[in-house]
Amino acid sequence: MSFKEKYQRLRARTIAICASLAPEDYVVQPVVDVSPPKWHLGHTTWFFETFVLTPHQQDYAVFDPDYNYVFNSYYETVGARVVRTDRGNLSRPTVEEVFRYRAYVDAAMIAFLSDETAIDASLRAIIELGLNHEEQHQELLITDIKYILGNNPLLPAYACTYEKPEVPDIVEQAWLDIPEGVYEIGAKGDQFCFDNELNRHKVYAQAFAIQSGPVTNEQFIAFIEDGGYQDFRHWHSDGWAWVQQHQVAAPMYWQQIEGAWYHYTPEGLTLVPLKQPVCHISYYEAWAFAAWAGCRLPTEAEWELASDRFPWGARWEWTESAYLPYPGFVKAEGAIGEYNGKFMVNQMVLRGASEATTPGHSRNTYRNFFQPGLRWQFTGLRLAR
Repeated sequence: MSFKEKYQRLRARTIAICASLAPEDYVVQPVVDVSPPKWHLGHTTWFFETFVLTPHQQDYAVFDPDYNYVFNSYYETVGARVVRTDRGNLSRPTVEEVFRYRAYVDAAMIAFLSDETAIDASLRAIIELGLNHEEQHQELLITDIKYILGNNPLLPAYACTYEKPEVPDIVEQAWLDIPEGVYEIGAKGDQFCFDNELNRHKVYAQAFAIQSGPVTNEQFIAFIEDGGYQDFRHWHSDGWAWVQQHQVAAPMYWQQIEGAWYHYTPEGLTLVPLKQPVCHISYYEAWAFAAWAGCRLPTEAEWELASDRFPWGARWEWTESAYLPYPGFVKAEGAIGEYNGKFMVNQMVLRGASEATTPGHSRNTYRNFFQPGLRWQFTGLRLAR
């Protein structure tokens, strides 16, 4: 598939994710980690305008010079930007103006991509990064829209207009034994990967076992009913402080009604399905559950080297690994070098994908990462021992 076709399909899917939103939904920012859908639409457009069209398209005129300040996310190289917590205060540009911005840049990009022979290897890499960057924001859009609507007192349904993979029920679990040895992890081949997946390198693993499927809602309910959230023995010190501070007693979106557990979904409030993988838990909760179960979380290396033995992709899975650079990691020059490396501190690695991940976006070397107290993303866990 050509870059032009990839670009058109990608941009259409982003619009489809937002198709059922009302104008008021586009501007809400309930917490700092959630960006308004309007901002996602503008930021992903800004990426192509800033890193592809402006430096490489002769006589290209930016849509609005002020948008660099509005839609820059964290690229210090590119200049000043709106503070992240203030994205929800941006009543202007309007939703209509953001869609016009998107159409303007799309027309220029489609024309630019019509002649791929004129695109050299370095620019191809930037365009490929831009495509994958928007796929990341498609996942964030779905996640953020769920948070926005799931924290509305009316718990309104969100009519999904995007391709949503089915998550199969987990009816049985098995322990998979992995022998001691020296293995290799990290991206290989010439397919696209993010810089944090490089360089491929050797790791030593002691013999371990990992479960064939992620932990289910039914298993997590057993943890809740056994007083897991009230027993400090299962928790890190930071995790126990987090539970106390935020009065956490169940995964995000869960509530108990007349003895039954319900959770918010894009269809509205529904019964928690017992055989589905647990979702929307923090690293702290994942670690506490594993301790309660007499197990542990796998390291990211263990997860990767065992990943050809089990199905994955139903949930982002917390690992026991801090987000750190691989041996020989080197940040690229300029703004693109700010993409991943600057975040390699105070975060934990997750592996896999989820129902919100764009199909084909993830791979078994993909390194997602979040701070340990975050759980608005589609996050779960798999046990190891």
